[in-house]
Amino acid sequence: MSRARVHGAGPTGCLAALALAQVGWEVQLDDPLELPVLLRRQRAYALTHSSKGLLDRLGLGQALGPQLVPFSSLELMDQGTGRQCHFSSADLGQRRRRPWPFGAEEPLAALGAAGPGSGGEGEAVGWIVQHGPLMELLLLQLQANPQVTLHLGRPAPGAPATLAADQAWDQALDLVVGADGSQSASRQAAGLGWLEHTYGQACLTVQVRLRGARPDQAWELLRPEGPFAVLPLGGDAFQLVWSASARRLRQLESLDGAAFLDQLAGALPDQLQPEALLDQPRAYPVALALAWPVAKGQLVLVGDSAHRCHPVGGQGLNLGWRDVACLQQLAGRVTAGRLNPSQLAGAYRWRRWPDLVATLLATHLLVGLFSNRSRLLLPLRRLALDLLNGAPLLRRLSLAAMTQGPCRLGQR
Repeated sequence: MSRARVHGAGPTGCLAALALAQVGWEVQLDDPLELPVLLRRQRAYALTHSSKGLLDRLGLGQALGPQLVPFSSLELMDQGTGRQCHFSSADLGQRRRRPWPFGAEEPLAALGAAGPGSGGEGEAVGWIVQHGPLMELLLLQLQANPQVTLHLGRPAPGAPATLAADQAWDQALDLVVGADGSQSASRQAAGLGWLEHTYGQACLTVQVRLRGARPDQAWELLRPEGPFAVLPLGGDAFQLVWSASARRLRQLESLDGAAFLDQLAGALPDQLQPEALLDQPRAYPVALALAWPVAKGQLVLVGDSAHRCHPVGGQGLNLGWRDVACLQQLAGRVTAGRLNPSQLAGAYRWRRWPDLVATLLATHLLVGLFSNRSRLLLPLRRLALDLLNGAPLLRRLSLAAMTQGPCRLGQR
């Protein structure tokens, strides 16, 4: 039986461990944080069809269904030009099932049966899930899986307290998965490069109650100071992902609740009226980054350990989960005897780079085109939104890029 160690028990690391166990690997999952800390994070994630398909393949889609909040439409609005474009489930089109390499058809989300509380997968453009319920399910599944050993609250790899145990396990280790975040100790220990561009923006997340908002509609507001996402959490609750200069967001963080809501009302479209804060606003830096290479020797990097992108379009987590999908396919070939374990990292590196580069480039270009006050770019921005509105095929291709990734070559 092949063996793997996964460093990092965030959502992506947990999924990587479950994915490897599903195709017959023995997995050890390590994280220096204790269980309560892993569950505590207050945020929500936007899941695309590629991510929902991975959950379904791992047998998690139905169990997570009551916690998934589907949205059936996405409103794209350029507040600099006043143009907007409406995406709906009709723009998803029809997708054919593709053969899944482990003897069954891959359950694509758009064609699967609706899970409880899902609102019907075929009608959803995407889904929102809160961090807490997602992590609770993932950790319960890991604890119940006999092929997974959990080591939470464990020191970083190579610390004296873990060195002897690490060496004993490593004698029969076939794979190390770095899922330990953008400051990845796994990546640094392997000496892999980290190409990074820091934006002149930060990102603030907060959950609020909104009046005048449809509970099944998401918004992506393209504002001169930066993109602004409005994501439904059920009922009148929404998560906001507000991009602006770091100075501006630090000022917003320091405001009391009433003053913050006043500033928020000025940033949102007139039909969306904020009523109450549901948590504390928190800002964090954003950057464009890519490890190069993303795999070396026995080590492969997934999620934020391998890449970071601007949160516009909600691509970060979904890009990391496509890493996991690719890793599972290759690990399954090792189990089936069709790939030598020593060749897995190299195959992963070449399969992932088209999707990684295309996604990072697409998000970077979106920010560059729409997050500015240049009058010279206004005609181009109007043209882009007018073309999307007038060409159903272009809308379908754009939505496919958002929901399955701009380069599906990386998933095959």
